[in-house]
Amino acid sequence: QVQLLESGGGSVQSGGSLRLSCAGSGYAYSTYCMAWFRQVPGKKREGVAHIDSDGTVAYADSVKGRFTISLDKAKSTLSLQMSSLEPEDTAEYYCAGGDEGTYDHCSVLGFTEEFFNYWGQGTQVTVSS
Repeated sequence: QVQLLESGGGSVQSGGSLRLSCAGSGYAYSTYCMAWFRQVPGKKREGVAHIDSDGTVAYADSVKGRFTISLDKAKSTLSLQMSSLEPEDTAEYYCAGGDEGTYDHCSVLGFTEEFFNYWGQGTQVTVSS
């Protein structure tokens, strides 16, 4: 059974940095797509960044140049380094994982919530001005 567990959320002032981690267990696929999403109350979950098992990455325009997604296969950990944080980045952040069928379509569907099979419970990030 696949489980994803996020950590690293918290409160920070505008311009600050945070690093989110997502520890995976039971993830036995050799090829896959993973991503970070975020959600604010009353709005649809939006994709922030995605990465495939070969390390190919993509970012939403709103975070490009500020956020970095990475994958440590040996530790089964997905990370999101967030810098130059803005109040608009305040949200609940979720990691998402896909099975082997998601690898080939990661570049096209990596920001689509319904594309992923597994989700973490979320971690709150609050950025104050």
